Amino acid sequence: MTEYRMCTRCVMDTSDPEIVFDEKGVCNHCHTYDRLVRDYVLDGEAGNQKLEQLAAKIRADGKSKQYDCVIGVSGGVDSTYVAYLVKKLGLRPLAIHLDNGWDSELAVKNIEETLKRLGIDLYTEVLDWEEFRDLQAAFLKASTPDSEIPTDHAIVAILGNMAAKLGIKYIIIGNNVRTETHLPRAWSQGHFDWKYIRELHKRFGTRPLKTFPHFGFFTYYFRMMTQQRIEILNYVGYNKKEALRVLQDELGWRYYGGKHYESIYTRFYQGYILPEKFGYDKRRCHLSSLICSGEVTREQALEELNIPTYSPSMQEEDREYVTKKLGFSYEEFTAIMTAPKKSYWNYPSYGQFMNQPFVKNGLVPVVKKIMKAFK
Repeated sequence: MTEYRMCTRCVMDTSDPEIVFDEKGVCNHCHTYDRLVRDYVLDGEAGNQKLEQLAAKIRADGKSKQYDCVIGVSGGVDSTYVAYLVKKLGLRPLAIHLDNGWDSELAVKNIEETLKRLGIDLYTEVLDWEEFRDLQAAFLKASTPDSEIPTDHAIVAILGNMAAKLGIKYIIIGNNVRTETHLPRAWSQGHFDWKYIRELHKRFGTRPLKTFPHFGFFTYYFRMMTQQRIEILNYVGYNKKEALRVLQDELGWRYYGGKHYESIYTRFYQGYILPEKFGYDKRRCHLSSLICSGEVTREQALEELNIPTYSPSMQEEDREYVTKKLGFSYEEFTAIMTAPKKSYWNYPSYGQFMNQPFVKNGLVPVVKKIMKAFK
């Protein structure tokens, strides 16, 4: 059994089974954070210049189109702040929202109110609930720690689909280095892996996926070459607290209680299922990124981790609501929570193919060179 350790710089610990520490006790996630900040983050005047160059290019390429870029909106902080920024840059975005059946009432109000004030058009893709319910249930039955992958995959798919339909090259997203770098691979992987999703559903699902938005292996790499995903928050000195202030003061946005808690399922999954079944507290990785970015101290993060993920009474309400909506009895959900833990690598996937030596060492480097040359 691995001896318990916690990073001396952040609060990541050996709940990540792949974590590595250096001689000073600093974890690999912190070193990755430093490298990504150095390679991808621009502050001050350099960031402003990069933003204006990008905005000028997007405006020029979309001059004859109704929209010049697409953005994803969830009602959360990051995506809403992206919407705020693209309008300040004079862009003409189409906002896209995925309704997977789990939006909180507050998230919907945030989306409607902020986009109305910004004057941004909204397209909402509503998933077939019976199909999606079956897929989410299949992931829970598979006993892996990544049951939010179906939603993440569908979001990427509909953004890419709409961009292709409208002839738009630019997809502006809220992912960023400063607040999202410490997520362990072992906690969640396979977001772009349709084979993994499809094969897992074949084993544990009960109905065909006829309408679920998805993309296969070749579509993924084709869109990597023909569409540009821009992480705009890496160029604005992104600060979560300041972003919250701006959204609340200028757009009437209201806070919903936690990172990605704009979704009832996410709130329950991250706040209950992951810590109870797998021992993974996602607050740990979010707080670790904020420690490295200077937004919170390590002491403040440790204090927050001593507080329950969210109130026990709301957890019980969410448990009843989520299990009933997914069609699980109390006994069936209890069996899911006590089933042996599995991972991405226990099921067929493109990842297993890509991990083969002749692919990893031969084919992948060639594909990367082709993609770089194409771009």
